[in-house]
Amino acid sequence: MQVHNAKTLKLPNCVLTIGALDGLHIGHQTLLKHARQRAEKLGVPLVVYTFDLPPKVFFQHVKLLTSLPEKLALLEKLGVDHVVVAQFNADYISQGVDRFLQELKDLNPLEICEGHDFRFGRGREGDVHTLRKYYEVFILEPVVCAEGKTISSTRIRTLFQLGDFDKAYQLLGWDKFSPHVQQNEKALVEK
Repeated sequence: MQVHNAKTLKLPNCVLTIGALDGLHIGHQTLLKHARQRAEKLGVPLVVYTFDLPPKVFFQHVKLLTSLPEKLALLEKLGVDHVVVAQFNADYISQGVDRFLQELKDLNPLEICEGHDFRFGRGREGDVHTLRKYYEVFILEPVVCAEGKTISSTRIRTLFQLGDFDKAYQLLGWDKFSPHVQQNEKALVEK
């Protein structure tokens, strides 16, 4: 897997997924597995465009579920070919929809795979409908747990804060005893 800064990767074609992907939980994994299958079928690389820091961490100062190195390691295990990492800072958040769409042209996505609630651009003015004006877009419906509740990074953070580690780990879908979980368990509780 190759890692790139924003605006540096140029490809003839790809399948693309864009998002914070904090925690790389089961919902994220489901989306990426679908995107991997599409990339293989189309014979193109799978590209993930993500952020350091995730927007919610930047704006709302919530606890980070996965550091960038941890996220990259998990993305590699999921078969991602390229990761574009945008530095989420004041300059980045000032860019509008048009500037972001211009950047995507260099990636030449044949398809973009997104969650139903994906937003982008200054003030979150762009969404999956905006992307559909220019690209073929697959929208993953919310992935729910056995209780019928949507799996999200926000919900997982809440479970950690409540001390319900088993349920949080189930929704994350990675090995509870991995070094990442042991190292960060205390930090996730101490908000």
